[in-house]
Amino acid sequence: MTADTDALTQIPNRRRFDEMLAIEIRKAKRNNTPLSVIKIDIDYFKPYNDSYGHLEGDDCLREVANALNKTLKRAGDLLARWEGEEFSCLLPDTNLKGAAHVAENMRKSVLNLRIPHQSSPVEKIVTLSLGVASGIRSDENSREDAYERLLDHAQVALTKAKETGRNRVFVYRK
Repeated sequence: MTADTDALTQIPNRRRFDEMLAIEIRKAKRNNTPLSVIKIDIDYFKPYNDSYGHLEGDDCLREVANALNKTLKRAGDLLARWEGEEFSCLLPDTNLKGAAHVAENMRKSVLNLRIPHQSSPVEKIVTLSLGVASGIRSDENSREDAYERLLDHAQVALTKAKETGRNRVFVYRK
């Protein structure tokens, strides 16, 4: 294990995500290509842990991380454990439509695991809420850098996904 890997899930950790985000922002600016981020949260994970215990919770996190990681097809795509039951995904050279498609595949991949979650008010299996945001270089006069705001925008979209019922993908649009 390295300092860039999450000990529990064996996928990259937040530190690695932050390093790669900085690199991919520079590349996207240089090449004038889109960059997308997906913020992912396991719905009602605290009640899951309370109902099934922390060992089952750890197993659930590992299974979810594995399923999410398997949905990524390109070498540059990166899934990382953000914290607790939250994950983040970095999709270089991917527009909003493409990122929304990846997010929906992720949502379905976890549904297909059919991990029981009796204490969830959404479904009786583990579900995800996902927030998607994309950045493209806007005209040079823009005060706001779309790439630098990606994480904030993905978090706003994730919050909307939760507020509108969970077990869904919400796409950030200005």
